[in-house]
Amino acid sequence: MKFVVIGAHLYRDDVDPLAEAIPVSDIFISAVGVADDRPLGDRDLLLEVAGLRGRLLDRATFIAIRYGFAARDAGEVVNKCAGRAPQWRELLQQHRDEVEMTLKVAGEAPARPDRRQFTSGAAYLKALHAVAAIIDPRFRAGVDRTLVPLATQHRWGHNELAMLVRRPDLDAVSAAGEQLRRDFAGVPFLLSGPWPLEVFADDDH
Repeated sequence: MKFVVIGAHLYRDDVDPLAEAIPVSDIFISAVGVADDRPLGDRDLLLEVAGLRGRLLDRATFIAIRYGFAARDAGEVVNKCAGRAPQWRELLQQHRDEVEMTLKVAGEAPARPDRRQFTSGAAYLKALHAVAAIIDPRFRAGVDRTLVPLATQHRWGHNELAMLVRRPDLDAVSAAGEQLRRDFAGVPFLLSGPWPLEVFADDDH
């Protein structure tokens, strides 16, 4: 058996009984045990882990660990996570009452970079990644006026807004999203969440 790691949690009771709770320093790592020969890309496993993430978030905010982190046993989980435990504990205490929400905007796509202008594939991919959809500035101003004030922190990416939102404010965020749909009916966007901490946790975990 191997463990597929799901997230980092402040307290033992934050981990749903359907998941393993592995103590690491003074936090807990949630994981699900699967057969060694079961591929991580198995569709049913992906759905199982997604369902567990939802149950875990219902119990308490946690730090999502990128899918695909697997370990042979609890000892390996401890070895891989112990160095991050103090930082994770601090984040979990700081954002105990907050969750992430994301707004993705389908803007007008700009011209793609010309592959012939790059000497390496890596440089081309970097330039391709840097190309962002163009967001209607009026829509962005509307988002800044309605959604951003409801967030305790926010980050604009290329065509995506990530927000930290207090759980009691989630209904207000949904209402603001509906207002944006009415005010900007021609701008396709997706407001989704709540999600565990990811963007606002350490970006390389």
